[in-house]
Amino acid sequence: MLEEPRTRRAISFIDGQNLFRHAKDAFGHHHPNYDPVSLAAAVCAANGWVTAGVRFYTGVPDAARSRMWHGYWTRRLTAMRRAGVDVTARPLRYRVEQVRLPDGTAHEVPVQREKGIDLRLGLDVVRMARNGEFDVAVLFSQDQDLAEVAREIRDISRTLGRWLKIVSAFPHGGRATSTRGIDGTDWFRMDRAFYDACLDPRDYRPPR
Repeated sequence: MLEEPRTRRAISFIDGQNLFRHAKDAFGHHHPNYDPVSLAAAVCAANGWVTAGVRFYTGVPDAARSRMWHGYWTRRLTAMRRAGVDVTARPLRYRVEQVRLPDGTAHEVPVQREKGIDLRLGLDVVRMARNGEFDVAVLFSQDQDLAEVAREIRDISRTLGRWLKIVSAFPHGGRATSTRGIDGTDWFRMDRAFYDACLDPRDYRPPR
């Protein structure tokens, strides 16, 4: 059995859109009003880990499609970078999908898709594990595609003979549409009181 280090360095990897969607379902928050730095610090403090970095990943809407949300994320990501967060942002892609309404009529609607965000997050976790940059990877996500990353981290731990932990941190409440963390990880459930203590009160919407 591998020896657990006395000081456990944790890096938080935050899937911005995934966290927002699940917080909206669980707690009714209608915009991504969490503070990434506060959330990462709170989870680390609750587990006795040392915060070694915060990394944030999100898609950003095109300005031509949504001036408000494009401006919001531009201002928000600038503030995160100033706070020391490592930010990865990609343009959202759009595709038209057909939706059938209850009356039987079909309508075409544009649907947003994040391209490559979960892949980039997963590759960063694996690379930084191999480089010995953390002891604990905290994934603020419930994306089951990242279960592959959890398996890779366990393999790296065995190969390198290093104690490593991977954790899925997620909103947990009565209205949550998903109550599972990422398979193969330890789960850290954030209830409403815990989550709401880590909100960002600033308004990042661009001036009208």
